[in-house]
Amino acid sequence: MSYAGNIEVTVVDKQQNALPNVVVYLIPNGQSPLASADSISIMDQVNTQFHPHILAVQRNTQVSFPNSDSIQHHVYSFSAAKVFELELYKGLRANPLMFEKAGVVELGCNVHDWMLGYIYVVDTPYFSQTDALGKASVTLPDGEYALNAWHSRISDKPESFYLKVSIQGDKQVTMTVPSALLPDVNAYENSDNEFGDYE
Repeated sequence: MSYAGNIEVTVVDKQQNALPNVVVYLIPNGQSPLASADSISIMDQVNTQFHPHILAVQRNTQVSFPNSDSIQHHVYSFSAAKVFELELYKGLRANPLMFEKAGVVELGCNVHDWMLGYIYVVDTPYFSQTDALGKASVTLPDGEYALNAWHSRISDKPESFYLKVSIQGDKQVTMTVPSALLPDVNAYENSDNEFGDYE
């Protein structure tokens, strides 16, 4: 009989500062269940920014790109995980796109050079993102997992802070990232600070 456990992950840097908005995901020792064919996530455009700045999705999830601004955007990516262009549009005119390959998809806008966003595609249904206190919670079946973390502004390689964990009931884990989040000099940020104190 398989039981479900809950893992609470806290992500901190080497000074023990909490790291918000980090993607936390667990890869099972075995095949991951696939995303539902009708799974759709939202990457909006608000105040000439991508919202959210980082969107985590499971592989084979569709992503919709509504434009909530009153001006047109031209969204594109040349990333290895997904190459696409959504030519000038407003509102809900852009059809959802399927993200079939795991990896980082960096987003830009041909009209507004400062717009920068990320879709991080994981090959597992067991993922979350840390809150302002650096905490994320995931419910998953008991078993063996590789625990990983990713953020566009973490300078360390992912393998430097991934952990192997065994889930049997509830568990609490702290992941220490060797460096703090790097300054992001290219991205325009509004007053809704998604990166805590790491501006």
